[in-house]
Amino acid sequence: MKLIASVLLAALVTTSLALENGLMRTPPMGWLAWERFRCNIDCKTDPQNCISEKLFMDMADRLAADSWRELGYVYVNIDDCWMAKERDSTGQLIPDPERFPSGIKALADYMHARGLKLGIYGDLGTHTCEGYPGTTLDRIEQDASTFAQWGVDMLKLDGCYSSAYQQAKGYPRMSSALNATGRPIAYSCSWPAYRGGLPPKVNYTLLANICNLWRNYGDIEDSWESVLSIVDWFSANQDVLQPVSGPGHWNDPDMLIIGNFGLSYEQSRSQMALWTVMAAPLFMSTDLRTISEQAREILQNKLMIKINQDPLGIQGRRILQEKCRIEVFLRPLSQSANALVFFSRRTDMPYRYTASLAHFNFTQDAVYEAQDVYSGQIITGLKAADNFTVVINPSGVVMWFVYPTTYLGQPASFVKQLPEARKFHPSAM
Repeated sequence: MKLIASVLLAALVTTSLALENGLMRTPPMGWLAWERFRCNIDCKTDPQNCISEKLFMDMADRLAADSWRELGYVYVNIDDCWMAKERDSTGQLIPDPERFPSGIKALADYMHARGLKLGIYGDLGTHTCEGYPGTTLDRIEQDASTFAQWGVDMLKLDGCYSSAYQQAKGYPRMSSALNATGRPIAYSCSWPAYRGGLPPKVNYTLLANICNLWRNYGDIEDSWESVLSIVDWFSANQDVLQPVSGPGHWNDPDMLIIGNFGLSYEQSRSQMALWTVMAAPLFMSTDLRTISEQAREILQNKLMIKINQDPLGIQGRRILQEKCRIEVFLRPLSQSANALVFFSRRTDMPYRYTASLAHFNFTQDAVYEAQDVYSGQIITGLKAADNFTVVINPSGVVMWFVYPTTYLGQPASFVKQLPEARKFHPSAM
């Protein structure tokens, strides 16, 4: 333990502020293969869905053609199982020659030509989680250089088949190696997830200086139970997690599974709202070639994305757990606005929840407007003490974008200087 602690201290000193790469000042958005397509390498019998260059080109085409890119979904991220089973004669990682015959550089060029970015996967260990070549400590600089030469824009570095010592030394070292390439490469670390996600085993001060985002917790599965387990863990530990998130360094609760098989319509709306209020990266993992219109509307909600991408970058918190099994989450936003999420843990019937903004400690000195993020409906002239009622479906949410329109007791000249409240329809630019 003393050895690990000394390595962590040395890494903190040598890599302090090493990640000032200017990247991911708001939570990154894009598409990631893993949850939906896993390690399907059977391109003979399932060519449409196997991990191959065709799959990633197909998703890039959809991001570019179906309005995703313009909303900010710009990363196309490869996960495990893209590599050949062995490095080449020089020790360099190479893609599987049958499934990626054009090579990764050609794939990166394909993304860049469409205004997109390519993310790739590696593992700080002897092997990746699925048994492909890992990045051992002696390979870090070589692999970083390879990714840069290929034109990669993001690296997710997993942690299977590695020790605590190797992780403590390797994750900071990869940060320095990526920066040394001269290419801006965003860096996603799985380190906290392998150390339990919490101090003292996890040093979030160090992480914020070496990583753009990090996985804190276990992998998401295509189920409502999995979504709830993540929400519960992040909420239970929000006093630790919320302060360490911000522009350039984000907590990552894992992928959006909206559009797959495990969530109902209401649950899909809930995941999108809860990830947004947590200032989470928005990486979809679904088949964009066949996605339903309902799922597309949730994922392309422009007001939701505006909130997720708020430049303050403050992670929201669960502020109330009511006996009626309604939970309330709040995220502070720029220009004195806030996002409120009313989330139902009930499974019986729609629930009429009555409260006031004062109940959530909003100031009494203002008049507010509240816009429903999904419906676009606006409540005007809302004072903090005024009661309101929202109807929340089982496992569902009502999400509000709340902003002050008038400050009581202020002179008219001051009120005129306030930024005009901008009403924002979910489906309008």
